[in-house]
Amino acid sequence: MKNGTLSVCIIVLMIGILIESPRAQEEIDLLEASGLEDNQRSGVIFLHDEHNEAAEIDECNECHHVYEDGQKLEDESSEDLQCADCHEKTSVGGVPGLREAFHLNCKGCHMQVRKGPVMCGQCHER
Repeated sequence: MKNGTLSVCIIVLMIGILIESPRAQEEIDLLEASGLEDNQRSGVIFLHDEHNEAAEIDECNECHHVYEDGQKLEDESSEDLQCADCHEKTSVGGVPGLREAFHLNCKGCHMQVRKGPVMCGQCHER
C-alpha cells in the first residue's frame, strides 16, 4: 500500500512540475540585441514584472519610449516594437546606436535613481 501511495505522490509531483515549468519560463525574458552580431557579452536575463514592481514602474512608456523631434512623447509607448526598429547598430544623428540605447535606458535610469545594477557583469551574467 505504501508503494502505491508513494507512486501516486511522485506522479502528481511530476505532473505539477511539468505544468509549472513553462509558466515560470514565460516570465523570464532574455534581452538580446538582434542586430548586434559582435556582442562580447551575454544577453541580459530580465524579469520584467518583478523589475517593474520593485521599481514601482506603472507606465510602459517609462522604458518603452517614443521620441519625436528629439522630445519624448509622454503618452506614447513602443512596447509593441523591437528596440532595433528605431535604433540602428550605430548612432545616427541624435538617435543613439542600439547598444548605447540599451545602456542609456537601463543603466542610465539605475544611475539616476541610484538603485540597480550598473556594472557590466551585474546584468550580463555568464
